[in-house]
Amino acid sequence: MRKLKNLSSLFGSSLKAKAKTKAAATSTAATTTTVKTSQGMDAALKHYVSSLDISSPSISHSITKGSVKFPKPPLDPINAPSLSVLSAIPILNAEDSGSDYGDASVASPDLQRTSRKTSLENKLEIPWVPNFHTEIRSERRKETLGVRATMVAFGKLGRENGVKEYNALIEICINKARESDDEDFALEYISRAFKLMKLMKEQGFQLENETYGPFLMYIIDMGVTATNKYHTPFAENYLLALCETEQKNELLQLLEIIDITKVSSLDHAVSIFKSLGRLMLEPLAEKFLLEFKECDYGIENISTLIFSYATSIPNLAVEDAILKFKNMHSVLEIAPALKLYEKLIIFCCDSHKVHAALDVVDQICREGLTLSIDMLNSILLASEASFEFNLGQRIYSLVRHHNLIPNCETFRSMISLRAKMKDFGGAYDLLDDLKKLKLTPTASMYNAIMAVYFREKNINGALAVFKKMKLAGVKPDSQTYSYLIVNCDNEDQIIKYHEELKIAGISVSKQIYMALINAYATCGQFEKAKQVLSDERIPLKNFNEIKSVLVSALASHGQLDDALGLYEEIKNAGNSLEPKSVICLIDHLQSEGEISRLLKLLEELQDPDYWVDGCCRVIMYCMRNKHISSAVNLLKQLKDRISSDELVMQVLFDEVFSLFAETQPMELHMGLELLQAIKDELCVCPSRKSLDFLLSACGRAKDLHNSLSIWKEYEAAGYPYNVTSYLRHTLIFLLSFQALDVSSPFGFRGPKIGEAYAC
Repeated sequence: MRKLKNLSSLFGSSLKAKAKTKAAATSTAATTTTVKTSQGMDAALKHYVSSLDISSPSISHSITKGSVKFPKPPLDPINAPSLSVLSAIPILNAEDSGSDYGDASVASPDLQRTSRKTSLENKLEIPWVPNFHTEIRSERRKETLGVRATMVAFGKLGRENGVKEYNALIEICINKARESDDEDFALEYISRAFKLMKLMKEQGFQLENETYGPFLMYIIDMGVTATNKYHTPFAENYLLALCETEQKNELLQLLEIIDITKVSSLDHAVSIFKSLGRLMLEPLAEKFLLEFKECDYGIENISTLIFSYATSIPNLAVEDAILKFKNMHSVLEIAPALKLYEKLIIFCCDSHKVHAALDVVDQICREGLTLSIDMLNSILLASEASFEFNLGQRIYSLVRHHNLIPNCETFRSMISLRAKMKDFGGAYDLLDDLKKLKLTPTASMYNAIMAVYFREKNINGALAVFKKMKLAGVKPDSQTYSYLIVNCDNEDQIIKYHEELKIAGISVSKQIYMALINAYATCGQFEKAKQVLSDERIPLKNFNEIKSVLVSALASHGQLDDALGLYEEIKNAGNSLEPKSVICLIDHLQSEGEISRLLKLLEELQDPDYWVDGCCRVIMYCMRNKHISSAVNLLKQLKDRISSDELVMQVLFDEVFSLFAETQPMELHMGLELLQAIKDELCVCPSRKSLDFLLSACGRAKDLHNSLSIWKEYEAAGYPYNVTSYLRHTLIFLLSFQALDVSSPFGFRGPKIGEAYAC
């Protein structure tokens, strides 16, 4: 039996487009004659729908009494590429009795039953169309009618297909399955209904309760009870689909009738426990964990389920997730498996919670377990990524205290952390400690120290590292020479290091080509920078990336025309400019009249992080050049993309409004216009700092009227007035009297007030 692994395509909770049900078809001369539809046509249409073959070619399948066994689906040229659950569900084929689709005299007995309360034509509102029989026969000659052909046929009947039509067809399939005593027959129509649901998703329709709800009721009504659990692949896959969509009420109902310990794989059990975590159903999770323990599911597997639950609880701090993980193990009176401790470490590192990861390491060592050095290396990398450089010493102490055996990568990371702390002595001490562990120093260890010296513009310090490297008998590598070349300040040095590299027999990597381009551009040798691209040894796979670096180098050194020309060459060749180079162009295209070009460059950024970075830069350009409408439009897009990160939006708003505290008083109206747009169109409350900047701008403009408006914004936003805001507002009040050339009520004259405001 083929395992059904991916259910997101069935009940995906992140469908972005919600389709609207289409209106009834436009009346035509043909449909105006259909007010009274003949009984013969009704019968033919009913029979046609009831006998539709929503299937691939016929396949063999087997049914065992009391359970349904799903066969492997055939290779279907239409559905084979899909990895969704629906493409894995068998699409069965059945020839109903009397299946001449065009014979108006034959009607399906299933749809003629008196128990059917609503006729199909009322459900679908399908009008009669002349030559319908001919249409069906024509389709029948071409192929066995499938779901897509069915929808085409309905379209020819003069009606677009909407949620109502799909739900009606699905209901037919469910009802036919209910009415049948033949499990073979029932399974066939359930499969047809799944196929219809797949089509709905493909067409962008939202799968609501009205669509998938009948499936749950069908399972419950199959005679499955809590005291007599009936675990079938269909029931399990439907359970997984509910887990994906987090339909809490339906999920709880189904969990009452499913024996969770009989799920077909650990992956499926993990999906269920992740859903329990997201829905915060802890009592149920603990109940199921006890059931798994009683059936000897395996300690490591149970630990996996606990981890899946604890790390899926929403808005739970990493430290609290770890505590939950430990407590649930204590309740079950089992010890966490080492593999799950390591998963916890990765979970902490991914969240940049390095201190928590080190606490887990301490726990592992206290329990006498052997920590993988790869885990320690992951923590070191996370420390560097989260700028926790000071943790290098703690990690080294942990290595020595627990007699862990570090490798060269461990030392490289620790040396890098020491160097970034400006503890160069400590970095060299680590190099000396290598001898004690009988490890050989590598070029990457020296490169880590050299890179920091170059970043600090300490050229002599970097060259001293290069000298020590040679004295220690460590051969420089391509990265070493790329650092040396890119930091050259004249052409002679570039040539010198390039020649040394060749003599040493080091292959020219893409980093070397990039270093040469940047070095020549820094020295003003732009033509030589361009000539680097003519080297035939450049691998084709790296050529576009290296060319993008040339675009950045030219733009950064004032050669914008050449940079834009290369950018157009890259586009015309069907390639894309590297994201960093796009950001570089955005930074340097800051003259007036570049808004359209900047917006096009922004469209080039596909990576979400780079897009956010580029969008912020273009917004600032818009504000400096008075493109308020464009700025508001970009702010809307930015809010849609990072709605979950309020801090980023707040920082951006503060930076935007800071511009008005520095601009000419006549530009104050732009800030007020932007404030109103942010409130009205983005529904965002401005920060206190943003209002402070606007109040300062009002002071520069001596604008008492607008300062009173801003003063009210503090109250509307719920910000209590502080000393700074009171002082600013009072000074604006005094300055307004100065502007009128009258004495203030406090007895101050203009010059003194101006001096006070400046202070």
